Amino acid sequence: MEKQIVKYQNLGLIGYKAAWELQEQLLLENLELKTAARNAQEVDPFSVSTTHHLLFCEHHPVYTLGKSGDFSNVLLNESELMERNIEFFRTNRGGDITFHGPGQIVGYPIFDLEKFTTDIGVYLRNIEEVMIKVLSIYGIKGFRSKGETGVWLDPDKKGRERKICAIGVRCSRWITMHGFALNVNTGMDYFSNIVPCGIPDKQVTSLSQELGAPQDMELVRTQLKSAFQEVFQIDIKG
Repeated sequence: MEKQIVKYQNLGLIGYKAAWELQEQLLLENLELKTAARNAQEVDPFSVSTTHHLLFCEHHPVYTLGKSGDFSNVLLNESELMERNIEFFRTNRGGDITFHGPGQIVGYPIFDLEKFTTDIGVYLRNIEEVMIKVLSIYGIKGFRSKGETGVWLDPDKKGRERKICAIGVRCSRWITMHGFALNVNTGMDYFSNIVPCGIPDKQVTSLSQELGAPQDMELVRTQLKSAFQEVFQIDIKG
């Protein structure tokens, strides 16, 4: 079977709302193609000309709360958020509260899973595998933690557990949006204002914190693209 083609864009530093609206637009375009195919009684998902996208970006400081998240995990009130120039959004992704900001690589795959596998659990595990592969390049051993989507360091060492990549997605008729946030050179102070991912008593970390020096963001983006190609067996263009 031929590899699926994925269109890549690096959006640079962009507001969270603008990136969300772009994702919604790309998802809607694919949904319209699926609707047209269904109306034409076309049943083969591989014959529907949906387009896969992989968007990378960094965001201005923002806290986002997933649809099942608990607002009490935000430890600042509205005026305190404004004083710190941090935005806040309730989103339609899974997961709880997280932070996005400069120095963090946020990735938004808009994939038609009918051309991969219609198993959201497999999809999430594959994103985790991408992160684990990239971390290994830096001599860092990433792990999954049972019942806690994302990638962790030392998840089985009490008091040492720390999350380096948060993952939260939405899927509509097997078209995905939202995605992952990998801490590279992220300012860790922002996480002290929330209960990250709604998990108390566990830490958050970054590549730069683990390695003791800032890392080359463009190099990490290149490594992520390569790992996506390997894990998802895709051909990334752009």
